[in-house]
Amino acid sequence: MAEGIANVTDDDFEQEVLKNELPVLVDLWAVWCAPCRMIEPSVENIAQAYKEKLKVVKLNVDENPRTAANYSVMSIPTLLLFKGGELKETIIGAVPQKKIEDVLTKHL
Repeated sequence: MAEGIANVTDDDFEQEVLKNELPVLVDLWAVWCAPCRMIEPSVENIAQAYKEKLKVVKLNVDENPRTAANYSVMSIPTLLLFKGGELKETIIGAVPQKKIEDVLTKHL
C-alpha cells in the first residue's frame, strides 16, 4: 500500500472518514477486482499530490460489507468523496486520474 493511504473497516469508518477534518476519498475495492487494480496507481498519485488537503483510504468491500451496503455500492471500483461527514461525490468504475482530480478539486 502506498504511503499516505490507510485501510479502513466497518468498525472505524465513522471515526476515520466521517469525523475527519479533511475531505476523505474512500476507494472501495476487492482483491479479485481487476479494474480496482487499474485505478490503484491513480489513487496513489492523488494521495501523494493532495496529502496536505485530502485523506485517502481504502475499504475492502469483501471484508467490510456493511459500509458498502450503507452507501448502496453496487459495483467496484467506487470512489466516495466525503467532506464534513457528508458524501459529496461518487465515482464509479476505472476512470482516468484527471477525471478523479476534476471531481476532487471542486471540494478542496
